[in-house]
Amino acid sequence: MTEAVGRTKVDRLFRAALLLKGVDGAAELVTAVVLALLPAVTLHRLVADVLVRDMLGSSHGAIARHLETVTDAFADGSRTFAVVYLGLHGLLKLGLVVALLRRWLPAYPVAAVVLGAFVAFELYRAVTHGSLVLPVLAALDALILVLVIREYRMLRRSSPIGGENPHVDDHAAE
Repeated sequence: MTEAVGRTKVDRLFRAALLLKGVDGAAELVTAVVLALLPAVTLHRLVADVLVRDMLGSSHGAIARHLETVTDAFADGSRTFAVVYLGLHGLLKLGLVVALLRRWLPAYPVAAVVLGAFVAFELYRAVTHGSLVLPVLAALDALILVLVIREYRMLRRSSPIGGENPHVDDHAAE
């Protein structure tokens, strides 16, 4: 495989990962709004009636009990954390995705720091709170972090000396 073909494949992977992050960010933002507006009783009923009965089988299974515990915890303050976390995470993702898709060089170091912080925080919360979802989000963020750093290095090599134009031509890295 030639270097140009490899770059094109990785560039497509990078763009696909960014689009996935954008969709994920939008979903997180919508979820935060829904969680903020949905009464806890309705959320608990939704989990009990739909997820447990229709998707997971027995309400006595480990996953079903975990989901019920999570929805019960919303009444104890975890709901505020989830709304704030998902809202901020979604907004940051969407902003960074737009900046990275436009190849705005100053956004790359910011994205690397933000993604690194999210990975650390997601892993910390997963360990301290027994989350099943946060390690998956951390793995996705870590993969995107590697791709962001790689893309940034490629763009820096191809950008004009002195970085006069922080927007790199879309074809410069190809």
